[in-house]
Amino acid sequence: MNWIDLIGWTGSALVIAAYALITYNKISASSIVYASFNLFGSLFLIINTVYYHAMPSAFVNVVWLGIAAWALVRILNKRKR
Repeated sequence: MNWIDLIGWTGSALVIAAYALITYNKISASSIVYASFNLFGSLFLIINTVYYHAMPSAFVNVVWLGIAAWALVRILNKRKR
């Protein structure tokens, strides 16, 4: 397996893990773990999809990354208070 595929599979695993953990009530939607898994998962998937010129998938993951980044900032700001 080449490095770009490994990055893509890792991203997929992180996004799926985040979804499974939230679905089975193992973590909260406002947890750092949930936001981080989504952020890094989408980042890794962006790298993979851009490399393979899969722009519709890359676009979805850019949006996903933005949502996850915003959520992570809000979570971290809330913890500072």
